[in-house]
Amino acid sequence: MTGIDWRGFPRTSSVFLTAAAALLTLGLAACVGGRPGHTDSASLPGPGITIYAAGDIADCKKVPPEHSGAAKTAKLIEAGLAKDRDAAVLSLGDHTYPVGLAAEFEDCYEPTWGRFKSRTYPTPGNHEYYTPQAVGYYDYFGDRAGPDRRGYYSFNLGSWHIVSLNSNLKPQANAAQLAWLKADLEQNRTQCTLAFWHHPVFSSGGHGSNPNMAEAWKLLQAAGVEVVLAAHDHDYERFALQDGGGRRDDEHGMRQFVVGTGGAQLTPFRFPKSNSEAAHNFTHGVLKMVLKEKGYEWEFLPVNENAFADRGATLCH
Repeated sequence: MTGIDWRGFPRTSSVFLTAAAALLTLGLAACVGGRPGHTDSASLPGPGITIYAAGDIADCKKVPPEHSGAAKTAKLIEAGLAKDRDAAVLSLGDHTYPVGLAAEFEDCYEPTWGRFKSRTYPTPGNHEYYTPQAVGYYDYFGDRAGPDRRGYYSFNLGSWHIVSLNSNLKPQANAAQLAWLKADLEQNRTQCTLAFWHHPVFSSGGHGSNPNMAEAWKLLQAAGVEVVLAAHDHDYERFALQDGGGRRDDEHGMRQFVVGTGGAQLTPFRFPKSNSEAAHNFTHGVLKMVLKEKGYEWEFLPVNENAFADRGATLCH
C-alpha cells in the first residue's frame, strides 16, 4: 500500500480530495506495474544485471556515520552486492550534506556508501554544487564521475545502455550535454536503455516537478528509452509510463522513479501528480532493479522490514 504524507494539504481542499481519490484508486494495484498487453508479472524470464539506486544519502550533522540513515541503506546494498559480484550501484546525487565538502565525503559518505565506491556509478546533485565547481564530488569519485568534470557519461551494463546526466548545468553547458546525449542515443544499439540524474522532471514531493531536464526527457522518450531514475525530493515515487510531454502513454512512454530515500531526512509530499502510481515517505530504502534482456524488474527495499512494498516488471519497447 502506498504511504503518502498529506500534511501539506488542507483536508477540505480540492487538491487533497482529488489526490486522495487517486490514491484510493491506485490502492493495492500500486505494487504491480507493466504495459497493457505486455506483462503485469513482478518477474521476467532469464538472467539479468542487478542495480541498487538511491540519492540524498549521507547526512552526519547530528549523528555519527554508523548511526546515520546512510549506514542503514548501505547495509541493504552491501548484502546484495555480497551475493552478486556483477551487481552495481547508481547514486542519484546529493551524496553528502550540507554542501558537498571533501570532509563530508571523507567523514560521512566514505564510512557508509563509500564501502562500495568501486562498484558505484554517480551523478551530481545540487548540494555537491554548493561547493564551487563541485570539487569535493569530482575529487572523491575521480574517473567514476565521467570525463572532464562535466558530470555526464554513458556505459553498458549487460545488455543495457546506461546514461548518467548532470541536472545542475547552466544553459550553455546543458546545450552541450543535450548535443552529446543526442549523439550518444543515435550510436546506441541496445534494445533497453536507462538514464539517471538528480532533479526529477515530475515529482509530487516538496520541491515539485523540475523543468531543467525536460528537453533531455523528450530526447530520451523519442529514442525509446525505458526508464529514468532521479532523487532530490526525499521520498520514493513511481510514475506511470509518460510521453515527452508528461502525458500517460502505456505503449511508448518512459517510466520515472524518484528515489530520494538514501539516508537524508525524509520530507512531505506537497504537489500530487496525476500520473503518480506509488508514493512513500515513511522509511529510507533503495530501489533494486534487475535489468534483463527484454525488460526490467523493480522492487523498493525498505530499511525497516515490511514497512512498504512496491515491485513489478515492464518489458522494453
